[in-house]
Amino acid sequence: MGASTPLNIRLPRFTREVLEDNLNEGYWLEAPDIDGDGRPDLVGHGLYLGELYWYRNPDWQRRLVADGFHMPIGAHWGDISGNGHPDVVVCYELYGPGGRIDDPDPRGGKIDWIENTGGPDYEARWKRHYIGRETAMHRLRLGHFTQTRKLELMALPTVGARHVHALVPVVLFSPGGDVRQPWDKRVIDGTHFRMIHGVEIQKNPLPGHGHLDSILLATEEGVTWLHYDEREHRFTTTRVGSGEQERFDQTGFKGSGDVGAGRIGNDPHAYVVATEPFHGNTVAAYVKERPGTPVAEATWRRIVLDVFGDPNELGEGPSHQIVCADFDNDGDDEFLVALRGPYPWQGVFYYKVLDIAAGVFTKWRVSSDSAARIAIADFDGDGRLDFATIAYKVDKYFLAEDAKLCLFHNAIEEAAGRS
Repeated sequence: MGASTPLNIRLPRFTREVLEDNLNEGYWLEAPDIDGDGRPDLVGHGLYLGELYWYRNPDWQRRLVADGFHMPIGAHWGDISGNGHPDVVVCYELYGPGGRIDDPDPRGGKIDWIENTGGPDYEARWKRHYIGRETAMHRLRLGHFTQTRKLELMALPTVGARHVHALVPVVLFSPGGDVRQPWDKRVIDGTHFRMIHGVEIQKNPLPGHGHLDSILLATEEGVTWLHYDEREHRFTTTRVGSGEQERFDQTGFKGSGDVGAGRIGNDPHAYVVATEPFHGNTVAAYVKERPGTPVAEATWRRIVLDVFGDPNELGEGPSHQIVCADFDNDGDDEFLVALRGPYPWQGVFYYKVLDIAAGVFTKWRVSSDSAARIAIADFDGDGRLDFATIAYKVDKYFLAEDAKLCLFHNAIEEAAGRS
């Protein structure tokens, strides 16, 4: 597609399948292949029951993985044990008695990984292993950030321990000889970021560093790439944009809330998109002044694409996540925005680039169900990416009505048309 407007657009169409109705709670969702049958499954949880479940593809029967967590928040997955099966890592005990981010538990922020041993144990409770802790722990990403021999865990609190707008430490946990023992911990950045919410794992954009992972952050400072420079043996940052800065006096929030990066043609990081600010109501795109410029050399231009309603009495809007992927198989990434609600600012919106040089996008609503998180995978094996959503239903915070776990099967090829 490149920089020109396409003559043909494959119109988005997704067939909805309700996997679980009347959810007691909902917050997190991932799509690993738990049982190794080549079909992505789902792993999800809410905050207050302390239970983690996986849903087996294709019957989507719910199975309990582990329980007894106090307020599990962010999670990720990867083969930590090295047995070929994806394990789950989760952080918990973020909140204090008030149940809000401005009241973190000073003894909380704990991180466990839950071991998937495979075989008949798929049906049993999995074994928990403690990794470490940091107050207000909120987001986790497993990857190869400084080396490729073993998985490392990038761990990011959401707020400072002393104040909601205090500096936040970015922590890297590395396993020792025995992954089932607590991991080594080091703070890799403690001077750049406040109020971290969105964290997206990406290939390291520095030239010659594509074998490593990096993270794209949405924080009070806006959108920033955090990457390891092997030549300098340290983590460095690349600033993309400052996010939403105009309503801080009214809402108490600024910067960016969640973030993703999309491919156009041969450029894997052609644009960056963000929901802004924290739990915000704004969708913004960052496009390069010169398309194709490497990330570290690029100058980015911010374009507001949408504003979904007004902030509520807490200063918050409906957005919670944004993800980029190629749904129509044309080689360019589209992106999805998850809105928790209430309706009409609820569901999932699908955006497509029409002209990257001009920063022109178009959008469609593809779901009206409350969406806290989106999990992307080819769930039915037809060669097209599908997506699943879990409703945002968190006691004392936001309770979606008619909360569901839904799968949306990609039917875009059947809906091919002209713009």
